[in-house]
Amino acid sequence: MKISSIKYKSNVYIIEPSDIIYEGLSNILLKYSNHLNVFRLENLEELELINQNSELSIILINPNCCYGNLKNFQNIKKNYPKFLWVAIIYFVFKEESLQQFDLVINILDSTDQIVHKINSLLTTTPNESQTDFSQLTDREIEVLKEMVKGLSNKEISEKLNISIHTVISHSKNISRKTGIKSRSALAIYALTNKIISLEEF
Repeated sequence: MKISSIKYKSNVYIIEPSDIIYEGLSNILLKYSNHLNVFRLENLEELELINQNSELSIILINPNCCYGNLKNFQNIKKNYPKFLWVAIIYFVFKEESLQQFDLVINILDSTDQIVHKINSLLTTTPNESQTDFSQLTDREIEVLKEMVKGLSNKEISEKLNISIHTVISHSKNISRKTGIKSRSALAIYALTNKIISLEEF
């Protein structure tokens, strides 16, 4: 297990085989979140080395490291009830797999988005909503659905019978509430929160 030398309030454990991605994530978290202690675990077995009596901890994990067995992963999660689980994704995973996580980070996310997501996660408990999904209005959800399908602002305007200005306004509100700006990341957000299904793409 490789451990960073900077210690802060909350622990973040990263299980990621790629050195480049691990270094990038750890540098972002240590530079922009001044209350974190970042550790690297080689695999899920090393979770046994963690003291579960410590402060709330987050596990950032590449879903490929979950052995491709959802039932096994669910059993592992039950053994660590104080941990929050964040998927690190490079491409689209099955919705069923992503639903097992408290949050999803896409490597295409900006630094601000990653820091915002992690900080938001740390201010909630595992049983609370990990996103601002509940704060989206019905109309914003409708716009979000069309955005992630790839429709342009003009197409959304025509389909929902609202002005382009209104579409843009809703889009800005969606980005502000979710902390997500790119449409590809919004698609993952929508899938994770069951706003849209893979079949609707």
